[in-house]
Amino acid sequence: MKTLVLGSTSPFRKSILEKLNLAFECAKPNVDETALVNETPQALVERLAIEKAKAVATEFPDALIIGSDQVAVCDGEILGKPHTFENGIKQLSKFSNKSVTFYTGLCVYDSASNTTTSLVEPFIVHFNELSRSEIESYLKAEQPYNCAGSFKSEGLGICLFKKLEGDDPNTLIGLPLIKLVALLKQHGLDTLAQQNPTS
Repeated sequence: MKTLVLGSTSPFRKSILEKLNLAFECAKPNVDETALVNETPQALVERLAIEKAKAVATEFPDALIIGSDQVAVCDGEILGKPHTFENGIKQLSKFSNKSVTFYTGLCVYDSASNTTTSLVEPFIVHFNELSRSEIESYLKAEQPYNCAGSFKSEGLGICLFKKLEGDDPNTLIGLPLIKLVALLKQHGLDTLAQQNPTS
């Protein structure tokens, strides 16, 4: 089996990938995440997922490298990580009683054959009407300043939602596992067959 590499240092993506029970390495991609002029959110995340996978290829010349990138979109505006309490308040106030679409770009890159498969997986979060005090209580409790959209759906963030809409709850956390298993299979890695490899 080729080396499997996660082109990300995100602890969230790492813990999701661990669910597949496959050996993998992590590598930090150095990629400029600035959007191009007139680039759609979908085009942005797909391009960045591919760039992140290819960015670590020199370290792993014969590997399957996973790249992923995510943005949140509300009222046509791309929203990234808030980084501060004040920005978190702005983002969550904007989301109150609205739906936010998360687009996650996913790529599997075979560095030996230079072949790439990629896709974009949407996931929609429908927010409750949120009061200022609820937003402040949430932000102080969970401090999700390094998460796109200012919340952690796998934690206390669940209190902010009316409902979630999508094919795979892992997508919202940053790595669409259902689609990843399918992409890995296209590259010859069968996740279930690897659980009990015959020596």
